[in-house]
Amino acid sequence: MPKPAAIQISKSRRLLIIPWDDGHRSEYGWDGLRLACPCAECRGGHENMGAPPDPAVFELTPAQSYELLGADIVGNYALQLLWADGHRYGIYTWEFLRGLCIDKVVSECREPKA
Repeated sequence: MPKPAAIQISKSRRLLIIPWDDGHRSEYGWDGLRLACPCAECRGGHENMGAPPDPAVFELTPAQSYELLGADIVGNYALQLLWADGHRYGIYTWEFLRGLCIDKVVSECREPKA
């Protein structure tokens, strides 16, 4: 499983940017990340935690605009995102984040240059 080579938060562009150690680069829009939160509260119960979100949710206009305040690394496997609305329960594993990219849920996803 690829791991982030760095983790960047662009407040001006409202993006979480992850260049991966395999050369891939993902740019995650804040609203989409907040809507994709994998925690039990947001996913509707423990049985749904960590499952990829329904891609249709990203076609909706969020009821509000979410502000990302920061991110804490959890062990060697995930990020815990800290939101201005007080939500900070979602643990976004590297696998989950990369899966969002594979599912084309991210703002921009770039394959490694050959």
